[in-house]
Amino acid sequence: MLTAHKLLSQGQGLAPALLKRAATVELDWDVRQKSRFDATDSQGRQIGVFLPRGTAVRGGDVLVAEDGSLIRVIAAPQPVLVITACTEHGTPFDLTRAAYHLGNRHVPIELQPDHLKIEPDHVLADMLRAMHMTVVEACEAFEPEGGAYAAAAHGHAHAHGAHHSHGHDDPAAATDKPKRGLIPINIPVAAAAAAPHVHGPGCNHGHDHGH
Repeated sequence: MLTAHKLLSQGQGLAPALLKRAATVELDWDVRQKSRFDATDSQGRQIGVFLPRGTAVRGGDVLVAEDGSLIRVIAAPQPVLVITACTEHGTPFDLTRAAYHLGNRHVPIELQPDHLKIEPDHVLADMLRAMHMTVVEACEAFEPEGGAYAAAAHGHAHAHGAHHSHGHDDPAAATDKPKRGLIPINIPVAAAAAAPHVHGPGCNHGHDHGH
């Protein structure tokens, strides 16, 4: 069995020709969120992956085996719930509200401009439909948001120096730091506390959100 102890985020620094020739391994999120796992690549080789604890593997990342060979990771399609705002009666802001309520339940969420994805959960699906969201079952790759700290560890965050300032008018703003446990979603406090959307008598909201 080959072992892999190194991960190149999105194949950073590798020539396209090398990536094209690399073996591949297709993994769902349940496996990719682990830092240690076994897998079989497209060449039939058994790979033992041993990464630093807390590392999550993303589709497009490249594992480097002990013999120097490369294994490109593909995010495998898996059952998910795709959540969108109701096109007939909703607004894009409804998606933000849905992400806020899901985040309060510590649910892994994939954030996209026009939809959200979560793993199947009939209780959450019912909650979202009660909020007038459209919830559809699908089989697609799942890449949930890792949070600000995870993004920094994965090499995607903007690095700040110890005395770096963004030039805010309020000097105290430059010292603000993200608090652990908060959801990485910018949402006004007033909006977060807003009452659930209620349709009036003339809204004719008679369509089914369960499609």
